Amino acid sequence: MTLKIGILATGITPDPLIGEFGSFADMFQRLFKQAGQQFDYVNFDVRDGEFPESATDCDGWIVTGSKSNVYENLPWMQKLKVLIRDIYQADRPMLGICFGHQIIADAFDAYVHKYSGGWGVGLHEYALTREVEGLDLSSTKFTLSVMHQDQVLEKPDAAEVIAESAFCPYAVLQYDNRILTFQAHPEFDVTFETRLVKHLRGQSVPEADADKALEGLSTPEAATDSIAIANWMAGFLMRDKKRASNTAKAEEDTAATC
Repeated sequence: MTLKIGILATGITPDPLIGEFGSFADMFQRLFKQAGQQFDYVNFDVRDGEFPESATDCDGWIVTGSKSNVYENLPWMQKLKVLIRDIYQADRPMLGICFGHQIIADAFDAYVHKYSGGWGVGLHEYALTREVEGLDLSSTKFTLSVMHQDQVLEKPDAAEVIAESAFCPYAVLQYDNRILTFQAHPEFDVTFETRLVKHLRGQSVPEADADKALEGLSTPEAATDSIAIANWMAGFLMRDKKRASNTAKAEEDTAATC
């Protein structure tokens, strides 16, 4: 049976880019398809008050990125944080990306705000803090696209740091085996990131930061590890399916030895 994944959309792709690349929700669906992962999806635009009736309406959840700031604490954000905690208590796997990473941390009483070190733009490299099951990389580091000025400045007590960088110490957080969040954007490929940086250059993103990012994005070796990360995320969402499979195998092995 195909898992039903609820996408809690907290933002939308900028107008000049959405026609070509689709929404953030579309990008996740495309990324998982490219990685060979098959899910059914239900989208909820939580900014417009579209919320599921229950934390158990879907088998797993994704909270997307957004241009909004967590510390605005708008009514829809307050409601989303309640849902996040409900999903955690219901023990349904959940992913959070960029704003999703931040609002989940905020829901668990962490401090999220503008980073004094400025903007994260372009391609950034992160180092794993421990071995991760199901993550197929050639090293202990990975590269993803980023676009943020805010970040988690204080680790939630409930979370473990899974990946870090000097610029972003709390880059990937995991809450038990229930929530996995990324400050970076696995769903942004090099083409989209390049177009996004050009679009935001001199607007929200300072020209100097944008130009440095574009220089890195234009090199022949510019690439992300999005497919490997997508398989990691998919495995996390399929946690319960794996548990059921392992239980069934254990029961078969036990029966064979009787």
